[in-house]
Amino acid sequence: MQRRSFTLAAAAALAAPALVRAANEAAPPAGPVKIVVGFAPGGGTDVLAHVIGQKLGAMWNASVVVENKPGATGAIAADYVSKQPPDGNTLLMAHVNSHAIAPALLTGVRYDPRRDFTPLTLVGVTPNMLTCAPAQKARTLPEVVALCRERPGRVSFGSSGIGSAQHLAFEMFKLQAKVDAVHVPYKGSSALIVDLLGGQIDYAFDTMTAATPFVKQGKVIAIAQTRLQRARSHPTVPTLAESGFPGLDAASWYGLVGPRGMAAPMVQRMSEDINRVLALPDIAQRLDEFGAEDAGGSPEKFGAFIASEYAKWGRIVKEAGVRADA
Repeated sequence: MQRRSFTLAAAAALAAPALVRAANEAAPPAGPVKIVVGFAPGGGTDVLAHVIGQKLGAMWNASVVVENKPGATGAIAADYVSKQPPDGNTLLMAHVNSHAIAPALLTGVRYDPRRDFTPLTLVGVTPNMLTCAPAQKARTLPEVVALCRERPGRVSFGSSGIGSAQHLAFEMFKLQAKVDAVHVPYKGSSALIVDLLGGQIDYAFDTMTAATPFVKQGKVIAIAQTRLQRARSHPTVPTLAESGFPGLDAASWYGLVGPRGMAAPMVQRMSEDINRVLALPDIAQRLDEFGAEDAGGSPEKFGAFIASEYAKWGRIVKEAGVRADA
């Protein structure tokens, strides 16, 4: 057993430099490259795809465009990309919704996030935010819970879609707070914020990426965030976990993947280039402003992360008893 382990380790050590050389020699995708986003324009995933795509286009000397295919919390876009040729010209901004939640929640999902895609790089993990408009009088978590108990079944919470991480954050909040409230799904953050500011909904569970600009402008009030630790960019906003909802961890994440079967040298080259983009000072600052942390890493690390998130959210969907049709 020890000899076999040593042999495998030695083989891997010998193969690694060869893979690096192949990656260095691999040409970038011929283009035009399409980054598919499973949400409407203006949302957090869309913003990140545009920012990163612009830098990659300059690096590859190729046209990189963002194409929005909203619906089924990202599953429509993911299904589309899973069927494309593995030539590097079609990528997906994978999301916790498309690659962890939707397969457990939606009966119409036919792809497997662990087998039908080629992981490239994790772009970031960001909390979701419980927000309200400045006109809302109940602006703290205890006040929100009290309002829901005073008006059972009448306080509304928007999210970016049925089965989204924001929707499940709401369901987890509702279960732990033991309140009856109304879920209002949207096809993305853009329409959600419009209705929140217009008073059509009372509260929203939104991505921190999409909510942050409005929070900074004073147009939206940040009540709580949904990761176990506070984001560096919002140190004064409490987490739900520290506010009486222990273990409530409903973070969103984003990462670039391609269809299954991409050549290993191209995968390595594209992953390294994406990591270079994420390390650029202006991109790192942008990600930090949006609360996106833990960016970068290898394709193998991202693949393991997807598998762990797939298992985690499958358990949460079952516990929450939420089900929907794609």
